[in-house]
Amino acid sequence: MSKSIDWKNLSFSYTKTDYNIRCYYRDGKWGELEVSSSENIDLHIAATCLHYGQEAFEGLKAFKGKDGKIRIFRLDENAKRMVRSAEGIMMQPIPVEIFEAAVIKAVKMNLEWVPPYESGASLYIRPLLIGTGPKVGVAPADEYLLLVFVTPVGPYFKEGFRLTNVAVMHNFDRAAPNGTGHIKVGGNYAASLKAGAISKEKGYSTTLYLDSKEKKYIDECGPANFFGIKNGVYITPESKSILPSITNMSLIQLAQDLGIKAERRPIPIEELAELSEAGACGTAAVITPIGWVDDLDTGTSYQVTRGDVPGPITTNLYNTLRAIQYGDIEDKHGWIKFVE
Repeated sequence: MSKSIDWKNLSFSYTKTDYNIRCYYRDGKWGELEVSSSENIDLHIAATCLHYGQEAFEGLKAFKGKDGKIRIFRLDENAKRMVRSAEGIMMQPIPVEIFEAAVIKAVKMNLEWVPPYESGASLYIRPLLIGTGPKVGVAPADEYLLLVFVTPVGPYFKEGFRLTNVAVMHNFDRAAPNGTGHIKVGGNYAASLKAGAISKEKGYSTTLYLDSKEKKYIDECGPANFFGIKNGVYITPESKSILPSITNMSLIQLAQDLGIKAERRPIPIEELAELSEAGACGTAAVITPIGWVDDLDTGTSYQVTRGDVPGPITTNLYNTLRAIQYGDIEDKHGWIKFVE
C-alpha cells in the first residue's frame, strides 16, 4: 500500500522517506550495503567532497504500473554513467553490481513511498558518490561513500507537459569543452545556478546555454538536454560539454522505432528558426516542450514549436516513453528492471 499523500499535487522536492542505503569504500575495497534511517552523514572536515569537488550523482525513477509491479527505468545506464563520472574526477568507481543492488534495495525499503499508477508522480532515486577521506593537498581521497536515497516527486517543471519558454544569455557558461560537462558532477549544476535564477526572475523556466568556446551553437538546458524537430527529423546537439542524457538516448531510439530519422550534430542558434518542435529532456523532466527561445543579448526570439500546444512528434515520443516506464506498452529494448 502507499502512503496517504496528495500524489497528484506533489512538487519536485525532497520528502523524507523511511530508509536510505549506504556503502563505504575503505582499505582498498567496497564494503557491504548498510541500511540507515538517518538523513545525516558524518563527514571529516577535510573530506575531498567538501574542498575539491569529488562528488558525482545520478537521477533515475521507479514507477508503479497498473499491474502493481514496480519498474526502474534504464538502471544499467545510470550505473555505467556513474562509473564514467567517478573516473572523470578520480574517484573510486562503484561496481555496477553494487550500484544496482543499492538502488533496488533503496526502493524495496521504501515501497510505501512509490506513487500509485496514474497519479502523475514517481519515485525519484538519487545515488550520490562522494570523497570522504581527508586531504589538504589537492589529491583524490582514499575513502568514498555511495549513498542512495529516494523521494516521491511530481513534475520537475511546474508547467508539466505544456509549452514553456527558455532564455539564452551569452555571458554564462555551464561547462567548458574538455572539462566536466560530459559527466554528472555537482560543479556543473553549481555553475548553472546564477543563470537559472536570472532566467526564472525574467519569467523563463530555464536557461538554454550556447557553446562556451564560440557562442554559436546550442549546448543544453541547465538540467536537461535539448532536442528539436526539423523537417520531420529529430536533431540534438553534439558537444563535448553536454551530459549524455539517458532520456535523450531513449528518445532517439524511440524516434527511430517510429521511422523518424535522428541526428546528433552541432546546431547553430540561427537554426532554431527552422524548427517546428523542440523540448528539454531528462530524467527529472522527461520532456518539457519549448515554445519560444529568447536570446536576451541579441533580442532575437525563436518560435521553436509552431502553435500553442506541444507538437505531434514531441507528444508521441513523450507518451511512448511514459507508457514504457509504466508498463502500458511492451518494453522492446529491455529498458525496465523489475523490483521483486
